[in-house]
Amino acid sequence: MSTPRLNGVPAPSPALPRSAASSPPRPKFPSDQLRPYVRTLLTKTLSGAAWDPLDKPRMSGISKDISERVKSRMIELEPRGFKYIVTTTLTENLGQAGRADMSCHWEDTDVAVQEMYSNDTIIFVCVAFAVRVF
Repeated sequence: MSTPRLNGVPAPSPALPRSAASSPPRPKFPSDQLRPYVRTLLTKTLSGAAWDPLDKPRMSGISKDISERVKSRMIELEPRGFKYIVTTTLTENLGQAGRADMSCHWEDTDVAVQEMYSNDTIIFVCVAFAVRVF
C-alpha cells in the first residue's frame, strides 16, 4: 500500500474529528441536586432564628454549621474530582437594601449555587462553589 505524497513528501495524516481527539467529557457537578438541599436546610435551620447581637458565638455557630453541612452534602453528591468552597453570611435584617455580584472564569463543569433566606430579623446567604480539579 502506498503512502499519499505531496510534492514527493508524505502527506500529513488527516486531522481527527474533535470528538475523537479529545478525552471523554468530564462530569459536571450536580447543582440541580444541591440547590433544593440548601434551600430546605436554610428554611429548617433558620425559620425560628432571630438576630441576637449579644450572642455572637451562637450567630457564628449557625453560619459554621450550615457551611459544614452544605460541604458534606457536596462531597456526598460528588466525592472526587472537585474542590469545594462554601461561604455563608449572616446579617441583621434592618430593612436595608443589599447587593452582591460575582464574576467567575472557569470550565463548563464548574458551578456556583446560591440560596438566600430572610425573616424579620436576619438575612442569610449561602454560596457553594464546585471547581473541577484537572
